[in-house]
Amino acid sequence: MVIAALLALLITALTNQCNANPKFPAILVFGDSTFRGGAPTGRFSDGRLVPDILASLFGLKEAVPPFLDPILSDQDVVTGVSFASAGSGYDALTTSFTQVISMSTQLDHLNEYVERLQSIVGEEEAVEILSRALVIVSAGTNDFAFNFYDFPTRRLEFTISQYQNFIHAKLQSFIKALYDVGCRKMVVSGLPPIGCLPIQMTAKSPLWRSCCQRENEEAVSYNDKLEKVVRQMETDLTGCRILYADVYNPMMDMINNPLKYDGGVVLQGLRRLKEDAAALDYLKLDLSARHWQASARNLRDIYSGTAFILLNQPTRFSLTN
Repeated sequence: MVIAALLALLITALTNQCNANPKFPAILVFGDSTFRGGAPTGRFSDGRLVPDILASLFGLKEAVPPFLDPILSDQDVVTGVSFASAGSGYDALTTSFTQVISMSTQLDHLNEYVERLQSIVGEEEAVEILSRALVIVSAGTNDFAFNFYDFPTRRLEFTISQYQNFIHAKLQSFIKALYDVGCRKMVVSGLPPIGCLPIQMTAKSPLWRSCCQRENEEAVSYNDKLEKVVRQMETDLTGCRILYADVYNPMMDMINNPLKYDGGVVLQGLRRLKEDAAALDYLKLDLSARHWQASARNLRDIYSGTAFILLNQPTRFSLTN
């Protein structure tokens, strides 16, 4: 996937500018479903997500398991896990609506992870692993989609610029917390083209399913500010490398030029992909992984190898049985 390839180049630049051994001993993922490395009960599809591809490219493993996996092995703890949760965001109001794992709870899980890591490799080695681990943070999309666009709760108290600053402040606090735990190599993802995400197109333009230009323009504005915030944080946090990851432009290129990419790009909502339309109402958040996988198998021959953007999560359709 093009996003993973670009991130790999970005991360290689990160390692080339560090004095330490450039090999990442582990990968740690935080945020929402964009980079969500699965869940104990399964995924929305069996396509590989960006963290899985990066973990493979850097020779760590083929998939990044969730920290909450009840059968998580010691080896997986040592080489990294995902704390991310679909529907999460920097704004606490987001998770009060989606009822998923908040960013603050993800930090709590990180502390639990550190304790287990120390019990496996010892305190000194755990410090070394954390300082050299690749840490990916990707969130914010749900904050704007749920709190500002679809359910305008925050729009009653913030202008778009003020809410962008509010989210940036939350992000800065999150990065500082990671730094305090010992993380030193981080990649912070910007927003995707929110107005072109299937969940937004279906909500705003159900007949024509066209992108919402205003939401895209505001995502660009947010990202421009975020890039400056990231540079300032890197200056303020001694010994830390923090890179901004542009996911907006690669995704827009996939949307505008789908045939450039192997297998093409299908931009769909779950409503258009599952068999039973009555079970697809995303407004009810009926996202049963089991139902999705069973229904999707019937589309295997049509869409195998195709890159998908499902609701707001880029993946690749790759069912094998």
